[in-house]
Amino acid sequence: MPVTAHDVAAADGTRLCLWEQSADDPERAVLFVHGATYAIRSIFAPEGAPAHSWFGAVADAGAGTFGVDIRGYGDSERPPAMDAEDPEHLPSRAPAAATDVRAALDAVHERVDCPVHLVGTSWGTIVCGVLLTAADAPDVASVTFHAPMYEPDPAEYGGFEPDRAAPTRELTKERALERWNEQIPRSVPATLRDGDEDDDPVFEAFWAELLRSGQAGPGGDSVVAPNGTLADLAAATEGSLYDPSAIDVPTLVVRGTLDPTSTRADATALYDALDVPGDEAAYAEIEGGTHFVHIERRCRALYDTVRAFQTRVES
Repeated sequence: MPVTAHDVAAADGTRLCLWEQSADDPERAVLFVHGATYAIRSIFAPEGAPAHSWFGAVADAGAGTFGVDIRGYGDSERPPAMDAEDPEHLPSRAPAAATDVRAALDAVHERVDCPVHLVGTSWGTIVCGVLLTAADAPDVASVTFHAPMYEPDPAEYGGFEPDRAAPTRELTKERALERWNEQIPRSVPATLRDGDEDDDPVFEAFWAELLRSGQAGPGGDSVVAPNGTLADLAAATEGSLYDPSAIDVPTLVVRGTLDPTSTRADATALYDALDVPGDEAAYAEIEGGTHFVHIERRCRALYDTVRAFQTRVES
């Protein structure tokens, strides 16, 4: 089952890239929403790392598998504000991203005739929360908040001053690897990586995927991401951008036990704020996983946990 790309139009005409890797005639489908920096293919389906592909795991289980590159990410259209010297509004904020996910959901429903589950990661959980608490929230079978950023501590992600921000930020390979390494306690490196900190094949596949996408920087050796996402995180430190009690679909909150960015305190605060029936809300932790557990050795535990929840709430 190859990974294929489809063009989808957002409500304002922005061209979005919807990725798909699906089984034939699926009985369930999953739509993934990425985080603040890395697009869909790189983090959920890196070519050359099939054992660490969440897309592949879902498709192998017989489901339809989809993910949308939010505007400004991956192979979706770049908002004009990303190229403005002094943009009036930072690009790709959560409300605009939520309309992108809605367009992707509509496209998924056109392609498959089955329940569709939503899975957001990191900043993507804010986008999912905004979408599902809107007055005209779409119909989904469940939502998973993976590595959620609900009311985050700015000290845990470096803080952000949106009033002084450029519209974009650039990330080098060295800094991306350093950020991942910083999360891994020195006492347990072998439990997380398939190689050492300077030579990891999964990281190499992930980074190569980014450079093949429209996010590649002008020199071809870095990636560029919109800073509106970090403005959302900064705003969330003052209070959540959505009300979890307004979510009325089965909800799973899940994080890695070693994740210093999505903290246990923040994740459980999100879980406690939910108001769905008790048997339709769940909280789980993946032992030995960081913020990037979905491409670490413990990734299969995460995949299985999310699939088990989705299967249970369908029955």
